[in-house]
Amino acid sequence: MGSLRRALSSTIPRILTSNSRLPNPQTLHRPILGSFARFYSDGSANSLNIDLSDEESKRRLFNRLLYRSKQRGYLELDLILGKWVEAHILSLDENGIKSLVHLLDLENPDLWKWLTSQEEPPEAVKVNPIFIAVWQKVTSNLENHAAPGTRAMPGQSWVRGWDDFKKGRDGPISGNQ
Repeated sequence: MGSLRRALSSTIPRILTSNSRLPNPQTLHRPILGSFARFYSDGSANSLNIDLSDEESKRRLFNRLLYRSKQRGYLELDLILGKWVEAHILSLDENGIKSLVHLLDLENPDLWKWLTSQEEPPEAVKVNPIFIAVWQKVTSNLENHAAPGTRAMPGQSWVRGWDDFKKGRDGPISGNQ
């Protein structure tokens, strides 16, 4: 204990009287999102700086947006958004890209419920042209490829026919195996 006191008593005055400056806290700050930080919006349409001036910046922007649409971590949305963005990104203008970024900023569970009509989307999402186009694609695919009996009614959850509480010889021991 005595050696610790001696070490501290000799070190602290030396640190306080030293001429070396401490680093500026601003220089130590690193954005959490790295290079994607400028592609996340704060809700205002003017907050995004989209540079479509040359081919290289367009390519980088399109690749980032395509990656964000295909790698959301929600398989169904990865497939739906990834395929839609891949097919339409080259035809989007600056306002379309801003609308796409706002759509990609939405939370996965909410976006999934809105696209599949399980819940009514908020007005700000309803007027987004990219959301409307993706929703129309999802709705047409449901109409063309899924029997009405297999779908939930609008406003209802899609979880149907799954019985975790089935007991008996063929029932699961626990959980939903």
